[in-house]
Amino acid sequence: MSRVLVLNCGSSSVKWRRYDGERVLDQGTVERVGEPGGGPADHTTAVRQILAGQDLSGLAAVGHRVVHGGRTFTTPVLVDDAVLAAIRDLVPLAPLHNPANLAGIEVAREMLPNVPQVAVFDTAFHHTLPEAATTYAIDRDTAERYAIRRYGFHGTSHAYVSRRTAELLGRPYEQLRTITLHLGNGASACAVADGRSVATSMGMSPLEGLVMGTRSGDLDPAVIFHLRREGGLSVDEIDDLLNHRSGLLGLTGVNDMREVLQRRAAGDQAAELAFDVYCRRITGYVGAYYALLGRVDAIAFTAGVGEHAAPVRAAALAGLDRLGIAVDPDRNAGKGDRVISPEDAEVTVCVIRTDEEREIARQARAVVGAG
Repeated sequence: MSRVLVLNCGSSSVKWRRYDGERVLDQGTVERVGEPGGGPADHTTAVRQILAGQDLSGLAAVGHRVVHGGRTFTTPVLVDDAVLAAIRDLVPLAPLHNPANLAGIEVAREMLPNVPQVAVFDTAFHHTLPEAATTYAIDRDTAERYAIRRYGFHGTSHAYVSRRTAELLGRPYEQLRTITLHLGNGASACAVADGRSVATSMGMSPLEGLVMGTRSGDLDPAVIFHLRREGGLSVDEIDDLLNHRSGLLGLTGVNDMREVLQRRAAGDQAAELAFDVYCRRITGYVGAYYALLGRVDAIAFTAGVGEHAAPVRAAALAGLDRLGIAVDPDRNAGKGDRVISPEDAEVTVCVIRTDEEREIARQARAVVGAG
């Protein structure tokens, strides 16, 4: 038995895939969950609809994406009542995502009571971060009391992409030092040394780090105090501003990099500035992670922007020739998983299509011992 159903419940969507080994049998996405205009009322309804329309015979497991595993979960686990309760306890750390993840697990347990349910955590890949990387320089007792530390996210994607990069290069994964750049509506960077995450840009929440579609990324904390004291904004209003009305959206009015690039090409100054801010932040993280790793064998771009926005890839790595990093314009304009650096470049630059669902399926099969 090697058939696995993967349920990836996002904040307003559910992606699903059914696998037989590495082969995709069926797949789909339910969007606008909980939104007005005809989508399912909630994730429970959406998952019920998905399962009702599936051939679920012969399943070895159902694999579930769970965004936040906190310090509790460092590997994928079989779900039981205790695991479910622990994931629920972590909701304050991921209020937009863990409730959706829980809904998917609960419905699948109810409708498939004899099929093992496996939770795969976005944070788990980053459990190898050294203590110096996870620790914020605030009062230790306060940090411990409120579980304040760097957790990191997009771990399932960074794990898949870093391994796929090793395959593309024909190099042993355990000997490769890679910087992976997951650039989608959410965006994060990760430094992977010998198969282990050693640095990542997202922190206690997915707000820290790179500029994103609607999130600010790195910000002086004093901005928050200033908005509260001088602007009179509430904590919830500041939360909404930084998570939902910042990033590309805040700078240009749109959160889609494709539209930002179109406006930039037409001479829009706001789009030009947003592009520069976005790429400059990536450049800074690449340089920092190069220093931390000491040696970089490969840089891999992935996710919607990373895979499809050639101007972003070129600009983000421009000027790094002294580090052995360069992008070949012709290769950069190509399609699919490929090398986009010049033939003789010291650091291999790649584009890799991420596949979080496939990674979840692989981890779920490993947990239940399926082939």
